[in-house]
Amino acid sequence: MLSISLLSVMLGSYTKNKNSVINNYFCMDNKDFHPVNYLKITIFGFAIAALWSSLHSIIIQLRLLDFVAESQKNSYLGILTGTGLILAIAVQPIAGAISDRSGLHWGRRRPYILLGTIFTILFLPGIGLCNSYLTFFIAYCLLQIGSNIAQGSYQAFIPDLVPKEKRGRASGVKTLLELAGGVALLRLVGPFMGNYTADKEAFWLWFSLGILALLLVGTMVATILTVKEKPGVGGYQLPILSAIYRSFKANIKRTHTFIWFLTSRLFIMMAFHALQKFALYFFMDVIGIANPAAVTADLLIIIGVGMLFAVYPAGRLSDKLGRKPIVFSSALLSALGIMLLFFSNSYMQIMLCSTLLGLSFGTFISTNWALATDLLPKGEEALYLGLTNLATAGGSALVLFFIGPTIDYFNTISFGLGYKVMFIICFVFFIAGALAVLKIKGPNQSG
Repeated sequence: MLSISLLSVMLGSYTKNKNSVINNYFCMDNKDFHPVNYLKITIFGFAIAALWSSLHSIIIQLRLLDFVAESQKNSYLGILTGTGLILAIAVQPIAGAISDRSGLHWGRRRPYILLGTIFTILFLPGIGLCNSYLTFFIAYCLLQIGSNIAQGSYQAFIPDLVPKEKRGRASGVKTLLELAGGVALLRLVGPFMGNYTADKEAFWLWFSLGILALLLVGTMVATILTVKEKPGVGGYQLPILSAIYRSFKANIKRTHTFIWFLTSRLFIMMAFHALQKFALYFFMDVIGIANPAAVTADLLIIIGVGMLFAVYPAGRLSDKLGRKPIVFSSALLSALGIMLLFFSNSYMQIMLCSTLLGLSFGTFISTNWALATDLLPKGEEALYLGLTNLATAGGSALVLFFIGPTIDYFNTISFGLGYKVMFIICFVFFIAGALAVLKIKGPNQSG
């Protein structure tokens, strides 16, 4: 925490010396929330999404083939990413709880965004330096810790700074930028990593990691300098250990409906994470694509473009109609997309189904985040948004622990059967998520 205090003094001096015109421009008075402020409070999400979309969709899958047997790649992928995401589940609410209770001069959120980004940049080279599964496993887990320190604080900007009647729009912009980050970097990283081999073409791995690092630094600096938070009262309102304890003692009963929200998000996120993580291996094993990295990038880009078209209109529509009807409809539409994908047997059919999934998931992720901000207890915004990671990262961890081995097991029974089983499981998850939405009751939702 000493480093945060020193950085606080440095940035505090910079802030005090700014002239009044710039100060007014950067001010985020939630009574008059200007359109440019939506970009300021969400631009960091562009880089975070780019980082994890590239790592989880292409880079990690190809690097694992340098260490593990071909027949066990799905199992090792599940263990790796599942364990890392368990760390994310723990780190994000802890970072959020500490952030909620900090009172540094330049805000509750920005110091931890800076600290988490620094850690992430330090650990990112481990993805390229490791030469065994064990060291790769450790590097990946450290990367998760650093990233989630930053993310646990960053995502509280919307409830902190945006009026309730504009949070659907803000959530749409947030999701829009996150999708844009994922899509843009996949378009670059996919072809680059398609040229990668561990012995001769390692340059492409380092080039991809370098782009991600530069993007993280650039958006972090933009966030630190342009987002103006209200200064805290100084120091910490609770001791650090007490804040950590409170992060595991969140009073969910006070927001009982939040449990149903987490349940719904958990099921739906599990389905989408399964599709994202194992798409590359599906193309390799079943479709027989010569360059699966590039094709996987194309698939995820199509999904991403569909999401881009949906997220902002869905967020604005939810401000008018309520969150629940739109979240419920998007889950059912996703179930339809999975059912069609189950019967697809050509590249073109898969891409068409992916478009439908992109539209439905874009609608879900934008509106669902706005629903989360409606349910937050006052004064514990970052903590409870960190707890949504129980559904986001937790869903990914759960599905990876059992989907990977399940795919490998059923593939030994019949060629490609494991991926069909995966599609059936995803269909069930979407239906379960839609039904759980109906149990959510809270402010600002219709139905």
